[in-house]
Amino acid sequence: MSTIVPLANIDPALVEELLDRAFGPDRHARTAYRMREGVEWLPRLSFAALDDDDYLVGTIQLWPVALTDPEGRAHPMLMVGPVAVMPERQQEGFGKALMLAALRALDPKAALPQVLIGDADYYGRFFGFSADHTGEWYCPGPFERDRLLVRCDNPAILPPKGMIGPWLGAASGN
Repeated sequence: MSTIVPLANIDPALVEELLDRAFGPDRHARTAYRMREGVEWLPRLSFAALDDDDYLVGTIQLWPVALTDPEGRAHPMLMVGPVAVMPERQQEGFGKALMLAALRALDPKAALPQVLIGDADYYGRFFGFSADHTGEWYCPGPFERDRLLVRCDNPAILPPKGMIGPWLGAASGN
């Protein structure tokens, strides 16, 4: 059984160590890092999983990003990830528990679309993410098109084309 706590309660050095273990020390070169460059993760929507011995075994972070359409309009979204679990503790349900905690923390009256880069079968089956509306979306770096996923209550609001990047307006309150 795990305990889910706010990520802000965890020593940042422990989080960085977990992320290195889960994704490797070259993780900062990944496209997902470019998509959220210059913004901070959202404390209210980011969590950590502790095991029965209170050891950090997983984290999830959500970030303010935007899909900028061809006319230059920014459409705010939330980027989910990284969802990280210690390699030796994967397949124990920590990642799923973290995803559920983050998605439950969203305000249902004002939930922004959520985007992630991940396995469509897994994130679609358990959490409703899909690549159905991301076919002409781009990222600031290489990515596998079928792994760019979105979850949205009303997909009609999603622009058909655009570039995903940090939502700098989130920091200024815009």
